[in-house]
Amino acid sequence: MTKPMTKTQLVAALADEMGSDRKSAGAALDAVVAIITREVAAGGAVTLPGVGKFYCRERPERMVRNPATGEQMKKPADKQVKVTVAKALKDSVNG
Repeated sequence: MTKPMTKTQLVAALADEMGSDRKSAGAALDAVVAIITREVAAGGAVTLPGVGKFYCRERPERMVRNPATGEQMKKPADKQVKVTVAKALKDSVNG
């Protein structure tokens, strides 16, 4: 397995793809991340065509087990961020 692309590498690749400088590419990336974060935190969803859908799912209160002691305890309801990968991305990876 190869190492994941870092933010610096992603910004450089984005700048090359856009034909602009790294500063504006970094600002564009930061803006997209901020929009996705704000929308998902508010309970909405964001779809990036060809990549996937980011959304928030509420999990109900449930019983969990402490693996160290085996003790059962009640975990309060919480929220979880989920990502559904787009079919186009799955197909490009598998074929």
